[in-house]
Amino acid sequence: MKLFYQPRTRRGEPLPPVRERLKAFRHVPRFLKMVWDAKPAYGAGIVVVRVLSAFTPVVMLWIGKLVIDGVVANLRSPHPDWGYLARLILLELAVALVSDVLGRASALLESVLGDLFSNEMSVRIMRHASTLDLEQFEDPDFHDMMQRARRQTVGRVTLLSDMLGMGQQAITLLSLLAALIAFNPWLVLILAAAILPSFLGETAYATVAYSFMFQWTQERRKLDYYRWVASEIRPAKEVKLFGLADHFIRKYSDLADAYVAETRRVAAHRAATGAVLTAFSTVAYYGAVGLIVYQTVIGAITIGTLTFLMGSFERSRSLINSILMSIARSFEAGLYLQDLFDFLATKPRIAGAGDRPLPDPIREGFAFEEVGFRYPGSEAWAVRDVSFRIHPGERVAFVGENGAGKTTLVKLLTRLYDPTEGRILLDGVDLREYDLDELRRAVGVIFQDFFRFDLTARENIAVGKIEAREDEPRIRSSAEKSLAAGVIERLEEGYDHMLGRRFEGGADLSGGEWQKIALGRAYMRDARLLVLDEPTASLDARAEYEVFRRFSDLTRGKMAVLISHRFSTVRMADRILVLEGGRVTEDGSHEELVKLGGRYAELFELQAAGYR
Repeated sequence: MKLFYQPRTRRGEPLPPVRERLKAFRHVPRFLKMVWDAKPAYGAGIVVVRVLSAFTPVVMLWIGKLVIDGVVANLRSPHPDWGYLARLILLELAVALVSDVLGRASALLESVLGDLFSNEMSVRIMRHASTLDLEQFEDPDFHDMMQRARRQTVGRVTLLSDMLGMGQQAITLLSLLAALIAFNPWLVLILAAAILPSFLGETAYATVAYSFMFQWTQERRKLDYYRWVASEIRPAKEVKLFGLADHFIRKYSDLADAYVAETRRVAAHRAATGAVLTAFSTVAYYGAVGLIVYQTVIGAITIGTLTFLMGSFERSRSLINSILMSIARSFEAGLYLQDLFDFLATKPRIAGAGDRPLPDPIREGFAFEEVGFRYPGSEAWAVRDVSFRIHPGERVAFVGENGAGKTTLVKLLTRLYDPTEGRILLDGVDLREYDLDELRRAVGVIFQDFFRFDLTARENIAVGKIEAREDEPRIRSSAEKSLAAGVIERLEEGYDHMLGRRFEGGADLSGGEWQKIALGRAYMRDARLLVLDEPTASLDARAEYEVFRRFSDLTRGKMAVLISHRFSTVRMADRILVLEGGRVTEDGSHEELVKLGGRYAELFELQAAGYR
C-alpha cells in the first residue's frame, strides 16, 4: 500500500489546482446567510457569546503567569503577600466560571439554531421537489442529486459552528500571537512550519471524501432499497413466499462489504499520511520548547514568562491547527453544498408560466393534434401521430394491450408531461397557455398504481382535495360514491382509523378495499374532467358493477376518460379509442367497433369467450 493516496475527483481525474479547489468556498457565505435567516436573534446571540469567549484563554494564561511570578517572588520573603496571590487565584476562578457559562450558552444557542435550520431546510427541499416534473423523478441521476442534497447538506449546519468557532479562535490567536511576537518573533515562524503540512493534507483528503461519497451515491441508495425490501411490510409476502430474504440479504452484504472495504482503504491512506505530517508538527513544537527553555535558563525571561510562552505557543498551535482543520472541513462542506444549490437550482421542464384561466364552462373540449411523445432517455415513441377530441359531456374509453400508450395519453392530458411533438388544445387554446395549478385542480385522476398513504381513512380520501380535509360532509359523500364508506364503517375508529401497517394500530386493507378508498379521492375533486385508469382492477364483479353504475350517473354531463381491460366496463363509454403501438387505430362506439370487425371486435370476442 502506498503511503500517500493520490486524490481523485468524482470522475477519476487528478485534483484540479489549489486555486480551482478553493472555489468550493464560494458557497459558504450563501449557506451561512441561510442559517442566519432561520433565526437572526439566535445568530446575533451566538456571535456576542463567541467574541466574549475569545478573550478568556489569553486572560487565563496571563493570570497564570502572574501567579507563578508571584509565587517565585514570595518564596524567600519572610512576609508573603497572601492577599495578592489570593486575589489572582479568585480572579482566575471567576474567569474560568464565566468561560464555562459562555461555552454552554453558545452550545445551547447553536443547537437550537441548528435544529431550526435543519427543519427549515428539509421543508425547503421537499417544497422544491414538489415543483419539479414527474420526468425528473424518473431520472436516476436526479435521485442521486436529491439524495446527496438531503443527506450531505442538512447535516452541514455544523458549518455555522465551524465558522463561528474560527472567528472566535482567530481573535484568541491574534492576542496570543501578539504576545509571542513581543517576546520572540521566531516562535511565530516555527508555528507556521508546524501546522502548514497538516492543513494541506487535510484539504486534499476533504476532496477525496467528497469524491468517494459522490461516486457511491447510487450504491448507497441500493443499500437502502435492499434493507427496505428485506424488512418492510409491503414486499414481505413475496419475500417470504418466494424465499427471497437470503437473496436480498446477500446482495446487501456484498455491496456493504465493498463499501466498507473502499472506506477502509481511503481511511488507511488518510491515517498514514496524517501520521507523517503530524510528526513534522511535533518536531517543530519541541524545537520551540527548547528555545523557550534556553531563554529561561540564561535569564532572558522569568519562570512565569516561561509558562506563559509555553502555554501560549501550545494554545496557538492548537488554535491554528483547529482553524486550519475548520477551513478544511469548510472546504469539504462547500463541495457538498454544491449539491444542495444544484438541487435548489433545478427547474421544472414543464413550465407553469401560463396564466390563462380555464374556460368556465368548457365549450369545445380537449383536442389532440398529431401528438407524439417519447419518454426521456428513450428513442422509442410511446405515442405518435395521435389525433382525437373529447367533447364536453362526453365519456371516452381508451382500450389496448399493455404498453399501447393509454396511460401516457392521460399523463399528457394532465400535463405531467408535455408532448414531444404536436399539441393539445382546450377550447382551441394550447394547454401550455393555461395556469398549470388550475388545470390540475380541474382534473380528477386515479391511476392504476395509486399510492396507499399511511394516513387515517379520512385523510386518505381527503388527499383528493387536501384543502377540503376539514369538510366532513364532502369526505363522507365521496366515500359513499366510491363504496369506501362500507369499508370505513367496519374499522374500529371509523374515519379516524389509521390505514396501512407502518404505524401502530394501522389496518391493512385488501386490494379492492384500497381501490375504493382511492376512488373516493377522485370524487373529492368534483372535477370537470374525471379520469379513471383501471379503476376496478381489484374489485369483485358485484362491486365493479355498482362502481360503474354510480360512475355513469356521476359523470353524466361531464367529460370522463376511462381506461380498462374489461369490455363490460368500456361499453358504457360514448366513444372508444383503440390504441396499438402508440397510435389510435379505431374510434367509435361499442356497437360501431364490433360491427367494424377490427381489433376491438377481436379483443371483445376473445374476452367474451372466456365467460361462455
